[in-house]
Amino acid sequence: MDIALASMALSQGKIQQQASISVMKKAIGSAEQQEEALQKLMSTASSVQIQHSAQPHLGGNIDIKL
Repeated sequence: MDIALASMALSQGKIQQQASISVMKKAIGSAEQQEEALQKLMSTASSVQIQHSAQPHLGGNIDIKL
C-alpha cells in the first residue's frame, strides 16, 4: 500500500468523523432547545391548573344567543 494513499484515507476518515461529531452536536443542541420549550409549556400548564382550582366556576359555562 502506498503511503500517500494511506495518508489520504486517514485524512478522509478524520474529516468524516469531524462531520459526524458536528451533526451530533447540532442534534443535541436541538434536543436541548426542545427540552426547554417542553419544560416551559409544562410549567405554564400547571399554573393554569392552579388558577382553575382556585376559581373553578370560571370557564365552565358558555352563553349562546342566536
